[in-house]
Amino acid sequence: SYGRPELIPSFFVVCSGNGISAREKDMLPSSGELENVPLKTSTETSRKKLCGYLNKLGIKGPIKTWKSRWFFYDENKCCLLYYRTAQDINPLGSIDLSSASFDCKMENGEGVFEIRTPSRAFTLKAISRQAMMYWLQQLQMRRWEFCNTQSRFPVGSSQLVNEPLAGRTIDNEDFLPLVKTPTEAVGLKAASLPAPQTSTALQNISLKHPWTEIQMGPRLNWIRKARWMNSGFPGTEEWSREKNSVDKVSVLQQQILTLTEEVKSQKELVKLLHKALEAAQQEKRVSSMYLTAAEDKDRLELVRHKVRQIADLTSRLEALEQEKKKLEQILTLRDSHIQELKEHVQLLMEKNHAKQKVIMTLTEQMARELSDPLQEANTITVQTLYKQQEEIEHLKDDIDAYKTQNQFLNSEIHQVTRLWTSVAENEKALLMKCACLQARNCQMESKYLTVLRKLQEAVPDLPSAHAELVKNLIQEALQWDVKEEAEEGFNLNPVSEYDEYGFMTVPDYEIEDWKLLAKIQALEIKSNKLWSQEIVEKPLRDRWNSIGELNPSGELKSLIRSGIPVEHRQRVWRWMVSRHCSPVPGHYQRLLEQSRSTEHPACRQIELDLPRTLTNNKHFSSPSSHLIPKLRRVLLAFSWHNPAIGYCQGLNRLAAVALLVLEDEESAFWCLVYIVENLMPADYYSDTLITSQVDQRVFKDFLSEKLPRLMAHFGQYRIDVSLITFNWFLVAFVDSLVSDILLRVWDAFLYEGTKVIFRYALAIFKYNEEEILRIHDSVEIYQYLRFFTRMITDGRKLMNIAFNDLNPFPMKLLRNRRSMHREELEAELCELEQIKAAYVKERAEQGPQDLKEVASEEEEEN
Repeated sequence: SYGRPELIPSFFVVCSGNGISAREKDMLPSSGELENVPLKTSTETSRKKLCGYLNKLGIKGPIKTWKSRWFFYDENKCCLLYYRTAQDINPLGSIDLSSASFDCKMENGEGVFEIRTPSRAFTLKAISRQAMMYWLQQLQMRRWEFCNTQSRFPVGSSQLVNEPLAGRTIDNEDFLPLVKTPTEAVGLKAASLPAPQTSTALQNISLKHPWTEIQMGPRLNWIRKARWMNSGFPGTEEWSREKNSVDKVSVLQQQILTLTEEVKSQKELVKLLHKALEAAQQEKRVSSMYLTAAEDKDRLELVRHKVRQIADLTSRLEALEQEKKKLEQILTLRDSHIQELKEHVQLLMEKNHAKQKVIMTLTEQMARELSDPLQEANTITVQTLYKQQEEIEHLKDDIDAYKTQNQFLNSEIHQVTRLWTSVAENEKALLMKCACLQARNCQMESKYLTVLRKLQEAVPDLPSAHAELVKNLIQEALQWDVKEEAEEGFNLNPVSEYDEYGFMTVPDYEIEDWKLLAKIQALEIKSNKLWSQEIVEKPLRDRWNSIGELNPSGELKSLIRSGIPVEHRQRVWRWMVSRHCSPVPGHYQRLLEQSRSTEHPACRQIELDLPRTLTNNKHFSSPSSHLIPKLRRVLLAFSWHNPAIGYCQGLNRLAAVALLVLEDEESAFWCLVYIVENLMPADYYSDTLITSQVDQRVFKDFLSEKLPRLMAHFGQYRIDVSLITFNWFLVAFVDSLVSDILLRVWDAFLYEGTKVIFRYALAIFKYNEEEILRIHDSVEIYQYLRFFTRMITDGRKLMNIAFNDLNPFPMKLLRNRRSMHREELEAELCELEQIKAAYVKERAEQGPQDLKEVASEEEEEN
């Protein structure tokens, strides 16, 4: 089924590293070039060189011709060089194997295989199928080793990258057994022989169809082919015994050269370590100069030095971006090739299955014919039977060839998949490294802006020239736009102007002195997101993706406390609301009809509060925003649903957050019902707000127990924290925390209840305890407490404080404290009502007499 082997004058050779031809000696790098070549171990230097003669298909217009070429594999560049003969010095060309794939198709002829690079496909032909498989297997192994060597680079944040990829082996033996080395014309003997003569173009070209190559010779008899395949070649042992002392001397010289270069590399390593030590000492001296600098001019010079370091980090980021793009291109090419190989394997399997059916059909037909000798004698001649047997043997031979081809293709698919996995792992490691560098860059910028803010506070005390310089630096810093920087360079997690729910990521402070503070806050948010992107967020998202049906459990509670990803939040919130507050079908629509037909007394107050709802969210910032009408309908429906409360200021913010997450206004309505009637205690939103006042007293008790130093500090300066925290409890921190942390608080609040509000309120004070203790003025303390919650950017740290550092926090204790303080507050209110009634009664009795005295006093004045 294949072309005759005697008509394929091509053979290959594998040269031992101990025998080096004149051309190979010319290819050896000089002593100067060896400085840039990585040192190899003794096992690598002693491995066999891959070289030999192959036929290469050349295409000139419509004519295709085979030309014999000497091929030599270059391990340093992972490319296959080809020459006219083994004695030539300059190669005719090269084939880059680092991003190439290999393929063989039995229908193309025996020994024919392809090497496909991103730019071109090369068709080559070996002397036999065994030789072809040996070449393909060796090229696969060399490509694997080179790619793994290139993938080594240090990334401290990734355990995956710290593991040497080159240490991972690929088990091709599971698909394709190790092919024995063909032993015909190997080593220096092959290089010294003349190049094999190929058939001329006219001998292989059809005159009628010049673009079609003539298949010369009939199909080989399967017995002849089997004899040829199993004939064998002279072994390599005789050649190894003929090695002379010149070869040994050459090997020793090569080893001496290798050791010399290794010594040079070690010396270079020592120089690099000295430079690193000098850089560290220089950094230490700069830090000491900054701490001991007496004048602001010296400190500004050090700040400029830090700016230059930031620029250097930025350039490194750009270099990593280019490297990432190259890896993505390689990955795309390999993905497409894997898909092609899969389709090809599927096609071969279908062909194989069809041929097996043909064999079974012929076998059954022969069995039926042989079962009846009389019929066989009458219908089938000896010549016909011989042809059928010959055809069967040819089919069996084709099956064996296709099995070998399938084994190789499976091996190629497996190796390319492993290479793609390695590239994906390297890309992931690069992304993590870029995230760390970007986070570090943000921290440097934040520290720089913090220094500017400190200088801004000291401007009145600075000389005029220094003050002007500080103002210019501040103006320049305020002009930095986080969004523009994200568009110009590579950004893994850009911080846009608005987040997923429409909240502003950077606060818009009207006070000029606070704009620099907003810039620092934006950089801190970006830095925290970059640090937690791969380390925390991705594993958490994977755990959420693995959860199917939601059921209450300790694991789910822990996941909800860690924060629900955006893509799962709406589903989980609907589930939490429906657990305790079953929606009544049609109830919401009936409430809307009632609100349209009859005006509720709270309608006017609702209209006043709508423009003041979530002014930092783009979905509510304008009267024409599309969520304003939905919010109006939800609040009106609730006022009719719960006449005891009607409407209370603060409900608009609760309903607005529910609308942003759940999107559907009816779902937001039932979420508001769930919060007011199930999560919050009774009378929390009543006219007297009695339960809200009770919670403020309970919170002061907890604050005294958990943070006694801070409470004593408040007592020293007569700070009433309820003036700050009352609104936290009433609206569950809406408009107090940044949106990302706010929604995490709401995740746990909807699942666990009001205990979460106490936990986070205490955690907020714990988070900023040291800053507050450093303030020793009551006015400054109140000013700090007005906005200090907006400066909290590390949600993970706040969560750990709330749910770990403040334990234990039993719900039973909270209920007992609420009951005790409610009794005290009701008694105080009752006493106050009695005093008020007595005062009104007394004023009523003294009313006429007081009026006469007032009139007499006016007459005296006149």
